Amino acid sequence: MNLKPQKVLTEKEIQKGLKIVIWDGLTTEIMTSFTGGAFLTAMALLLGANNVQIGLLAALPMFTNIFQLLSIWLVSKYNNRRAIAVYCAFLARIPLIIIGCQIWWFSSGSINILLFFLFFYYLFGSIAGPSWNSWMKDMVPENMLGDYFSRRTRYTQILNVVQSILLAILVDFIKNRYKQYELTTYAIFFTIAGVAGIIGGYVLSKAPEPQSYLSKANILSLFKQPLKNTNFRRLLIFNSAWVFALNIAAPFFTVFMIKDMGLPISYIIALSMISQLASILTLRMWGIFSDRYSNKSIIALSAPLYILCIIAWCFVGIYSHFYANLALLFIIHVGSGIATGGINLSLTNISLKLAPKANAIVYLSVNNIITALFSSLGPMTGGLLADFFLNRRLSVTAQWISPHFNKVFKLIALHEWNFLFLISALLSLFALEFLGRIKETGEVEKDIVKRIMRTRIKSNLKEYFLLGNIISIHDQLRAIIRKKRYPVSNKQDKVS
Repeated sequence: MNLKPQKVLTEKEIQKGLKIVIWDGLTTEIMTSFTGGAFLTAMALLLGANNVQIGLLAALPMFTNIFQLLSIWLVSKYNNRRAIAVYCAFLARIPLIIIGCQIWWFSSGSINILLFFLFFYYLFGSIAGPSWNSWMKDMVPENMLGDYFSRRTRYTQILNVVQSILLAILVDFIKNRYKQYELTTYAIFFTIAGVAGIIGGYVLSKAPEPQSYLSKANILSLFKQPLKNTNFRRLLIFNSAWVFALNIAAPFFTVFMIKDMGLPISYIIALSMISQLASILTLRMWGIFSDRYSNKSIIALSAPLYILCIIAWCFVGIYSHFYANLALLFIIHVGSGIATGGINLSLTNISLKLAPKANAIVYLSVNNIITALFSSLGPMTGGLLADFFLNRRLSVTAQWISPHFNKVFKLIALHEWNFLFLISALLSLFALEFLGRIKETGEVEKDIVKRIMRTRIKSNLKEYFLLGNIISIHDQLRAIIRKKRYPVSNKQDKVS
């Protein structure tokens, strides 16, 4: 393979590269669909994982991001981001094949072996990440970053929806009819994922790379550059607080549905797909508005909605009515899908936007490394808290007594998982306080963006019907939890 970068890319080469990167995204999505989300959690539980091990499993992909320093060193030494991304992609996929073959051939497995090999899977993926991000920043025209990556994400999510539903139906069928082959099924999934990932690495190798030169300065001195940048440091603080708060609860949503609610994998995957579909239907809008206005405003609109969804998890399972709980889960997943589409796209874009072109890989790597530390602390903290609250309960009830009718209504029922969800929501609200301090070029006051979005939605109801008036929910929520503390002159810079 010829992986040498080119000094200048023609328009034709750029268009070819954009198409290749989309195909790379599709092959990568095949890989992650087979091995991630509910499938990985279900496999870990099948191998006997406890709460702390589930937290560690969720922390691994984030903890290994600290090794992105190696990516900076490699780019500084060789100035070849494509070679680093492609070779590390190949190395990352091999552990998946080993995990699958080990269980498949020996008809057994352990959670420790799974954690061991997944460490190397995430490790090489983390090293490849910064090189890929910097490569994409130079190859994709800046004025179409939001639109291009929202389109790429839509394609991968559509594939994820179709594939995951089919796989979930297959898993439930085997679990109900041939339970002795359930673990073997997951082993086959890992093997297929590894092969698909290797194919994706080969596809990625065909995309062109524009030449870039990273300073030969000491790695630690390079690492300090983003920390000296006041605005980027504010982004790091917000990002770190946000991911820590979310990851206290997020990895345990699936565990809660499997262990406490007893939902089949197909139900869990279907709910996940509903969330993905909600995200797909709104991603194009988020992408357009992030390009036209500001990523910060999109986060300020979508993050409170996601926090409401976390709070709603505290009410799942309070009553034993299956369909009532299922309806609440449906609403939660729709809201989460809409919100995460805007949050993830905007966080990626604002990081790319605030990173100086000359040292983009350094800034992006520092962002990933620091947030990775806090991200990995979240699930491990969640696992410890889940064990602490295992035998603790908090119930708030209301009782109606009359001559002909007596009824006790459960208002709040917190236990093992619900405590995590509530703590996560409260910390997420606190994290939002740091968003207003970030300055973004071309920033538009979020109230203006909200009015424009509302007008756009009303005039294009068929396309954006899922959003309705939820874009104003955060105003109501914030009014309840805090008083106005800033003068009117600072209105544009704060999150409200």
